[in-house]
Amino acid sequence: MKAALTLLYPAQCLACGAGVADGGAGAVHLCAACWPDAAFITGACCDCCGVPLPDDGTGGAQVLVCDDCLSAVRPWTRGRAALVYAGTARRLILALKHGDRLDLAPPLAGWLARAARPLAQPGMIVAPVPLHLRRLARRKYNQSAQLSGRVARLLGLDHRADLLNRLRHTPAQDHHTVADRFANLDGALAVNLRRAGDVAGRPVLLVDDVMASGATIHAAALALLAAGAGPVSVAVLARAVKDP
Repeated sequence: MKAALTLLYPAQCLACGAGVADGGAGAVHLCAACWPDAAFITGACCDCCGVPLPDDGTGGAQVLVCDDCLSAVRPWTRGRAALVYAGTARRLILALKHGDRLDLAPPLAGWLARAARPLAQPGMIVAPVPLHLRRLARRKYNQSAQLSGRVARLLGLDHRADLLNRLRHTPAQDHHTVADRFANLDGALAVNLRRAGDVAGRPVLLVDDVMASGATIHAAALALLAAGAGPVSVAVLARAVKDP
């Protein structure tokens, strides 16, 4: 049956639709043209935000922290990202976010779960960064929740899609300064009152599609800590990287 389905519906590249070899459940499913343009973060990275860092050859035992995380107050403790936000990763995320490509959620969540596995803890809750109801009505779904539910299942953790609420509609963060981005999100997120008892004292894994300045995740982590959550960790599908 599987062989017949493969003949009828051959595996396609997630990014461009070209045919690819079926490598099984763990396959990346990117073609030879799109694969080199997908910058998976598999080596040395910042333990706080997941940004890739130069490998000094000391191995994986050393905890590395990037300059941005050393100079900024991060209310979360650890973070990981699956890819750099550029090229193939950017095309896939925009297709999931704005192109109704919900078929991308399972494979992208699989990549994110592999990156986030070192963050998993007993009793941890997985929760997405929420959308405001106005934006949710326009987009029809929260792409971060599409990822977080699958990540929770793959890691064997509890999922709370409604753990956080966005209290007010905030303008898009694009083309704003870092200071403006943080001001834009100040006080915009809070823990759902119906879920306040769930979060008390428990570690939380926050899931989002992209981290740029970290302003949105900063606001979400502060809201969780204010509600009594245990350590907050962060897992994002892609991490924006500054131009060298």
